Amino acid sequence: MKIFKKVAIVGVGLIGGSLALAIKQKKIADEIIGVSRHKKTIELAKNNRIIDCGSQDMRSIATADLLILAVPVRAILDLAKPISKIVSKDCIVTDVGSTKQEIVAKLDKLFRNYLGAHPLAGSEKRGALYATPNLFKNSLCILTPTPKTKALAFRKIKGLWNQVGAKTVSLKPADHDRILAFVSHLPHAVAFSLINSVPGNYLRFSASGLRDTTRIAASDAGIWENIFLSNRNNMVTAIESLEEQLKRLKSAIKKSDQQQINKILRLANQKRESLG
Repeated sequence: MKIFKKVAIVGVGLIGGSLALAIKQKKIADEIIGVSRHKKTIELAKNNRIIDCGSQDMRSIATADLLILAVPVRAILDLAKPISKIVSKDCIVTDVGSTKQEIVAKLDKLFRNYLGAHPLAGSEKRGALYATPNLFKNSLCILTPTPKTKALAFRKIKGLWNQVGAKTVSLKPADHDRILAFVSHLPHAVAFSLINSVPGNYLRFSASGLRDTTRIAASDAGIWENIFLSNRNNMVTAIESLEEQLKRLKSAIKKSDQQQINKILRLANQKRESLG
């Protein structure tokens, strides 16, 4: 069902490209414009029919009635003010940033019709080449409205995510960042640290356990540097929680405390099974 006339997506990578394909598949908009710094990205997105037209010129978004910022956190923050001078005041603006407090605080002031969003979907892969219209099917998208959020913007953005297959839940930006530090950002920090802790000459002996556990360590370093720094206080808290758990396990192993080791592992078993 059509919700928008012209959608502009800044950043036609995995998330932006997948969202463009899903919007096309569900006929949510008449036209999709893609914007990227890289000419090759625009050409790839056009050739693969991810977007209808594309440009490296930000002025191409001027007539859009929906603007989606699908670039890394730092880029969203850097582009927000220049973009606010280009888009129509009636344009609905959203983003897909992995942290929300810093982004929402800035964009909520700059745009009259802004609503932050974070789709909990993705891959360690990146780029339009891996875009798929089914990326958001049966996923969860967190919306972060504020007292300034207009009812129309909320209804349309919620409708967009529902139509591309995602369930939506609303959180305050601060709650979002605190929760995601543990359930998303910490696992990436663990994967990066775990693979770095393994001596290089041991890697050829690794089996599926190490590969599965560190899969997300292949994620883009620049993107995750942005996320860790944008959510640094919550990240420190989450890492300290992990350190405390490792200390408990280390102590039990050091003392050959079989009962305590078993207790720790069984608790982990139960919590993991609760994920389904």
